[in-house]
Order: sequence, then structure tokens, then C-alpha cells
Amino acid sequence: MHYCKGMTSKVLDVIIGKMIIEVKSEAEMKRLGETIGNRLTGGEVFELIGDVGAGKTTFVKGLAKGLAIEDDVQSPSFTISRVYDARDGLQLAHYDFYRLSDPGIMANEVSEAAHDPTSVTVIEWADIVEGVLPEGHFALRFSTPSEQTRLVEVPEALGVSL
Repeated sequence: MHYCKGMTSKVLDVIIGKMIIEVKSEAEMKRLGETIGNRLTGGEVFELIGDVGAGKTTFVKGLAKGLAIEDDVQSPSFTISRVYDARDGLQLAHYDFYRLSDPGIMANEVSEAAHDPTSVTVIEWADIVEGVLPEGHFALRFSTPSEQTRLVEVPEALGVSL
């Protein structure tokens, strides 16, 4: 087993181009997000895949910390989108399409954010806007094998240190 630097989370498996990381607490999920957020330079697009309660918004809170966002990051489930000012002139655009069956004009907004080099774009429940996501976006899969444990499939290209 390999452990993520600075975390007790274990990398359970390495598949071609992807790692599966075991996360055992909310704090660890935030640290995983923060580790990735520290490396972002803008223009990155993340699709977060997983059931309700799998840790997606907790991950985004950590990502925001890595982007030096001081605001209280909340799930945009009811507002659909939230935008936060980040370090280095960047912004974090966070979308959640759980409650929508048709994206309408939100697809245009996602497309703009996803192609903005000063934006880090995160989309939960992205199925309905899949057609506007840029090629090469990062898909992270979250699963819940137990009440406390989460598994996160992370593309190796994100450079999570082992």
C-alpha cells in the first residue's frame, strides 16, 4: 500500500492512469481536495461523480482551501451554481445539477466557465451538461463502501503525491 503524502489515506489500487484512494474521514477528504487545489493554475475542469453523501462537496471545500478561498463553501444543490474568488486572480465555479433534468441556459454558463483560463470549474451531477465539458477534463469518482470510508478514483495526471 502507498499512502498519500501528509495523509493516512491509502492508495488501494493504481489502474491505468488512475489511482483509487481510500479516505477515512471528512478531514482527510478536505486534505485530498486541498492537495489538488494547491497545484491548480486555472482552466481545470472537474466532473465529480458519486451518490449523495459520497464526499463530493467536502472535497470541493478542500479544493477551495488549496485555492486560498476564505468563504464558506456550500453545496450549490439549491442555487445550481456558486462562484468564489480565489488566489492569483482565479475563481472557483462550482455547479450542482442534481435537481435539474434539463440544463437550459446553464449549459452555456458551464461552457464559458470551462473554457475560461482563469476559472477552476467543478461540476457535480454533470450528466446533463456532458456535451459541453472539454476533452481532457478530470473525472473523479466517489464511492461509499462503508459509513466512514470513501473511495476516490483520481486521475494520476492530477499529481497527488505518494
